[in-house]
Amino acid sequence: MYCFNLFETELAKKKCIPCQSKDIKPISEEEAKELLQQIPDWGILNEDGKSKLRRSWKVKSFKKGLEFFECVADLAESEGHHPDLHLVGWNNVTIDIWTHSIGYLSENDFILAAKINTLDLEPFLRKKPVTK
Repeated sequence: MYCFNLFETELAKKKCIPCQSKDIKPISEEEAKELLQQIPDWGILNEDGKSKLRRSWKVKSFKKGLEFFECVADLAESEGHHPDLHLVGWNNVTIDIWTHSIGYLSENDFILAAKINTLDLEPFLRKKPVTK
């Protein structure tokens, strides 16, 4: 499946470096806060002592959620950096990104989040707000 890019930010123009590289280093909390400003709608979550980027969406249907993930998977494969993908309750989609090889956030995580933000995911998303 191909989801074209809507626009690219400076961060999204960068390329992820291989996670096995000795050049990959954890970023500081200050750097993470700075980079977070460049990826709207993402947040930093501390889970089990590990910092991760997280963003959630509501999709139209379970099948649209899987198609959504296919777009993200194509991008992740091209970058060689793979997020954790969660589809819960048939229409709740969440993506967690962190560099597993170092157990913390690296610039790669912010690059991938910025690239995900450029994907045209609108065809998969609910248009109406969910009421409880």
